[in-house]
Amino acid sequence: MRSDAVKKGVQQAPHRSLFNALGFTKEEMERPLVGIVSSYNEIVPGHMNLDKIVEAVKMGVAMAGGVPRVFPAIAVCDGIAMGHVGMKYSLVTRDLIADSTEAMAMAHQFDALVMVPNCDKNVPGLLMAAARLNIPTVFVSGGPMLAGHVEGRKRSLSSMFEAVGEYTAGKINAEELEEYECKVCPSCGSCSGMYTANSMNCLTEVLGMGLQGNGTIPAVYSERIRLAKKAGMQVMELLRKNIRPRDIMTSEAFMNALTVDMALGCSTNSMLHLPAIAHEAGVELNVDIANEVSARTPNLCHLAPAGPTYMEDLNEAGGVYAVMKELTKKNLLNLDCMTVTGKTVGENIADSVNRNPEVIRPIDNPYSTTGGLAILKGNLAPDSGVVKRSAVVPEMMVHEGPARVFDCEEDAIAAILGGKIVAGDVVVIRYEGPKGGPGMREMLNPTSAIAGMGLGSSVALITDGRFSGASRGASIGHVSPEAAVGGPIALVEEGDIISINIPENKLELKVSDEVLAERRAKWQPREPKITTGYLARYAAMVTSGNRGAILEIPKTK
Repeated sequence: MRSDAVKKGVQQAPHRSLFNALGFTKEEMERPLVGIVSSYNEIVPGHMNLDKIVEAVKMGVAMAGGVPRVFPAIAVCDGIAMGHVGMKYSLVTRDLIADSTEAMAMAHQFDALVMVPNCDKNVPGLLMAAARLNIPTVFVSGGPMLAGHVEGRKRSLSSMFEAVGEYTAGKINAEELEEYECKVCPSCGSCSGMYTANSMNCLTEVLGMGLQGNGTIPAVYSERIRLAKKAGMQVMELLRKNIRPRDIMTSEAFMNALTVDMALGCSTNSMLHLPAIAHEAGVELNVDIANEVSARTPNLCHLAPAGPTYMEDLNEAGGVYAVMKELTKKNLLNLDCMTVTGKTVGENIADSVNRNPEVIRPIDNPYSTTGGLAILKGNLAPDSGVVKRSAVVPEMMVHEGPARVFDCEEDAIAAILGGKIVAGDVVVIRYEGPKGGPGMREMLNPTSAIAGMGLGSSVALITDGRFSGASRGASIGHVSPEAAVGGPIALVEEGDIISINIPENKLELKVSDEVLAERRAKWQPREPKITTGYLARYAAMVTSGNRGAILEIPKTK
């Protein structure tokens, strides 16, 4: 066993004395040591139930003959961090989570791991750590929140953000706003739409690193507790068979994940996280391939914010496996990939059934014949820009209008809520990238303000920051190179005409090359917004902005 390095031999007598201090018995010293990475905390709604999930995992590990030991991982609530300096810290925690988990697992020589994440950066951070460590690992998330209900309609956190804009525009009163506050987030769990957390939990299932239901069983269901026990038992089976994350997270598995991403209409943040996870697994995943995958993959689901259905509806309709089964009807998945069940993808989904064709469209009746995400390129985004195509209204698929330029999110929000943005405008928010932010903030507040002010079908937004999975409309994020490294978005001036053509994957600034060259000659780098602490060190490590929608941070192994 791997843990023999800290348990067996004369030289390990001091180690055994410390295990004695932990209360280990001789019987436990002979069994596999299984680390349970708990993301439990009391400040994130998606994590407040993870203590119960962890206890169930511990029981499953013990029932299967292992010795479970819990250690923590941090997690940020993106909703609470939104709209202030805290959002600068959200994305960078992904690397903190991966690095600290690697350190704990290596220092204590665990034989296997069960990862218990739930929210936005926690899931990809732990997947990165699993790929890096490459010891038998199973994931079990905390599960999605139930949808709220306001005036007889299902609602979610994105509804709350948009309600702020509606209140500012005089469309609802203070009492109605308070009703939203009290009702849109009715339970623990990751927010109830197809936002980043639920996107990544579903894609964990697709990658083969989570058991069936990992992405969709609601947090408050007892079925989630049973799933956690099964995860604890299954990691012992993986240990016996020596099935490791890199046996599962292959190039074919990542192609499956990209394909299901398109079918589900996942968060644009998946275009940041999947390449980073793949990199740790030794797989090259260039987001340029996303359009090729999208071209052949129909969009089968319109979960909030793209449509009126929620994670609980997807679960009842058959979950991620039912979506995958639909995709097999056009031979869009590799069915031979190994998974944590010890079976292949094909074996796992063989008996899956689509129980609700309104939630999961049959493959011959999709919402669109192309996938839910698109990568745009052009002279404004030479490397990439990402849009959630499934959440864009038809009239905004092609749009041209004057740029309204802001160098931070706060100024843009003030202009939007102050009535200074009008139909036809293209809001540009820059210097919000990984280096320029620093930290690449999420822009749910401005997109929600646009929707709440009734401009969602007439105003576009472009940023070198990123968008929440809860964003909707013609919102193009991750524009790279970012402004802080001299990307073309830094050269846009007020009133410049910007052309967006999502069907043709184009994002163009209608300015001549000569004028851009003149502007570039005058452009000067800005002083860093934050000069001390972890964010400053992070910004200094970003070597080439956001090229290829991957945060290129050098690693020392």
